[in-house]
Formats: sequence, structure tokens, C-alpha cells
Amino acid sequence: MAEQQAEKGSIQVIERMMSLLEVLADTPEPVSLKVLAQSTGLHPSTAHRILAVMSSSALVERHEAGTYALGIKLLELGNLVKSRINIRQVALPYMQQLHELIGEAVNLGIRHEDEIIYVERTSSGRSLLRVVYLVGGRAPLHLTSVGKLFLAAAGLAEVRTYARRTGLPGKTPHSLTRLDALEKELDKVRRHEVAYDNEEAEIGLRCIAAPIRDDQGEVVAGLSVSAPSDRHNPDWVKPIRATATAISQALGYRISPRK
Repeated sequence: MAEQQAEKGSIQVIERMMSLLEVLADTPEPVSLKVLAQSTGLHPSTAHRILAVMSSSALVERHEAGTYALGIKLLELGNLVKSRINIRQVALPYMQQLHELIGEAVNLGIRHEDEIIYVERTSSGRSLLRVVYLVGGRAPLHLTSVGKLFLAAAGLAEVRTYARRTGLPGKTPHSLTRLDALEKELDKVRRHEVAYDNEEAEIGLRCIAAPIRDDQGEVVAGLSVSAPSDRHNPDWVKPIRATATAISQALGYRISPRK
């Protein structure tokens, strides 16, 4: 009985520590003890004791004014975790869930210079159209939905430099080979946080993609669903975006609250 009570007490302390860290993480400025106690529902003396222990471990930093902020130890631990994160390993379980929901191929792509490289794929098993989206396959940024996500995240100057450098080659009659057409398309991607490939890389194949962001909010990968044009469904946008957001959050991305 005593052991169970001790274990329960330890878990309660950890829960209280986490609640304090969450308040500090959500507040850009140092926070007073009074505000921390009110926000977490803890008695000030309890919050003070826990913060003292966290301060001694550098999880929390106490300022002279009696306010608190996140400590340097969290940065050290965060960088360690970040260095060990494998986007493919993080994304794969979410990709499999999306595949089960939609029943079509789900792709994970990253940028390498002027191309997209596909690093993971769940095959639908129902299509012979697999030229672009094989694992290890490459394609120019402007011809794929995932590539457009990276171009949309880049500045206008970078997009124009890319266009001059590559010449915007096309593969099908639907390929965007003019800069003005590409810029118009990228503007839509920025506004809607989703990109399309309408038979631009391969005739008969359409694709929808949403961005995956890291803890700094940078686009580090793209999640896409590809399918033959006759099976394409615009209603896939919502689950694709939701899955990409879930992967982003697993990588440490925090969605800023709307003002």
C-alpha cells in the first residue's frame, strides 16, 4: 500500500511539472509564480517547490525578478532528440493509417536540390502507374505536388532563380513550363496549404500533397496521395492535411493559436 501511494505521488509530481512546463512553453515572456500557480491550478507553495527542483536541474530558469522561463537543459535535450529523429520512421505509422482510410498509395518526399526524392511509399497494389513515385524515385520540383510545397515555401526570388536554372522542363501537356503559370499555382498552394499534380508528371496520374513541418515551422517533407485520374477524389484533401499536421506535431511543430 505504501509503495502504491509513493508511486502515485511521484506520478502526480511529474504531472505537475509537465503542466508548469506547458504554461512556460506557451508564454514567450518570463512568467511570475502567481500566474503559473493560477494557470496550473497549483497552490503557490507547491508550484514554488517544484520550480525550485526544476531550476536546480536547469529545466527552468529563475530570473531575479522572481519570474520563470524554460531552461537551457530543455534546449540540450531537444537538440539531442532532434538529431535522432528519422522523418521516415516518424511518418510511416501515420502514412499506413491514411493508406487504410483512403486505399491509395501514400508517398513521403523530401527535397534534394532541384528535385523531390521519394523516401517512403505505401503501395495501393491496384495501379501500374508507379513511374514517379517509387521509393528512391526523383522528379523536378515544379512537376510534383510535393515539390510545389517546397517551392511555395521559398521566396519569390528563389522560385525565379529555380526557373532560370532548370528551364522548367515539362513531361506532359499539363506540365507547368511557364513561370507566370507556376507562380499562380504556388500562390494557391500558400493560401490553401495543399498542392496538386494534375497529370503534370505522368499522364493518367493525379496527386494531392500537404506539407510536413519541423519544430521551427520549416517544410521538411511532403505527404502525398497518388492515384489514377479516374479514382482521384478531391475529398482526400482533409485527411491528407490532418495526417501531415499530425506528423508535423510528432516532429515538434506547434500550431500557433489564431489571433
